[in-house]
Amino acid sequence: MKKELELYLHIPFCVSKCKYCDFLSAPSGEEQRQIYVERLCRRIRYWSDVIHNYGYEIVSIFVGGGTPSILTEAQITQVFEAVHESFPIREDAEITLEMNPGTDVKDKLPVYRELGINRLSMGLQSADNEELKCLGRIHTYEDFRQVYQWAREAGFTNINVDLMSAIPGQTLESYEDTLRKVADLEPEHISAYSLIIEEGTPFYENTPVLPDEEMDRLFYKITNDILKAAGYHRYEISNYAREGCECRHNRVYWERGEYLGFGIGAASLMQETRFSNIRDLQTYLKLLSGEAADRPLTGQLMEHLRQEVSHLTEREQMEEFMFLGLRLTEGVSKKHFFKTFGKKFTDVYPGISEKLIREGLLVQEGDRLKLTELGLDVSNRVMAEFLFD
Repeated sequence: MKKELELYLHIPFCVSKCKYCDFLSAPSGEEQRQIYVERLCRRIRYWSDVIHNYGYEIVSIFVGGGTPSILTEAQITQVFEAVHESFPIREDAEITLEMNPGTDVKDKLPVYRELGINRLSMGLQSADNEELKCLGRIHTYEDFRQVYQWAREAGFTNINVDLMSAIPGQTLESYEDTLRKVADLEPEHISAYSLIIEEGTPFYENTPVLPDEEMDRLFYKITNDILKAAGYHRYEISNYAREGCECRHNRVYWERGEYLGFGIGAASLMQETRFSNIRDLQTYLKLLSGEAADRPLTGQLMEHLRQEVSHLTEREQMEEFMFLGLRLTEGVSKKHFFKTFGKKFTDVYPGISEKLIREGLLVQEGDRLKLTELGLDVSNRVMAEFLFD
């Protein structure tokens, strides 16, 4: 039986940088994007033998950024031709592409379908145009509605919409309006995140006034209330889906499945080793130019391309099992913990779950430990309890 593997492809280009964005992305020219695509394809093809030799099968592909929809039809075709030529892809694989409603995508949507892309992730953030302007988004709500309609007409039956709460100047009323407008469109999946000010962003340099912690909790509460009433179930702290439409890409990450990242800054987890590609675009392109791309994977090139290589200890694996697994509303299984590590959960974490249950932060249902509603509100505190000193 083949082992499951997920692919992540990073496209680090965008039209302009949003004020809150700390992702590895930046504006670029057409020539630079074309060179990047060619080097990305070269790297994908080079991994073909490794994937086959280890007996992997690709179960999901996620193209993220940046703004993948900035690529031309020819460029995205190049990328997917390389993927399909290089890897065994399961017939029912989930293949997602992130899209900015402010990019020109009408003629690209049929091409995406032909390439096997079967899921779109659309970054709306807000249905209020003033809030979008505050965030530095390049689209309006009306732009989003038009692109969403085109996507449905092109035959896409699995669409995610990204939303954001705690935007400067946002009120409960304006956020509720956003939730209801999006729920009325009936996308299969909605991701709803709270704005976090990250270092190195324009918001960090000139921090706006943000809602307080109590208001932030109210945002999360009305998100859950409205989306639940609209037929969505919360399967992870910030993610909601129609039945059967949970994002496989997300679940692989939270369940510590194996994934391989391509492109600058892309992260991987393979055979209990975490590593990331270098984050500097020019260095990445230089290393993959000419004959350099043909050096063995175990040689100097691979060492230069990678950074932050970490061979996870058993304790680190246990920590990840807990703080990633508890993000899922179904929680973690003690039996699965024992099957994975050969140790009883209560021996590794004596008394911790009992304490958190008494505090109303965890609940045990059968074999599983889950965050309560209060636990979801203070999830970082709960997860910290499962970190070893």
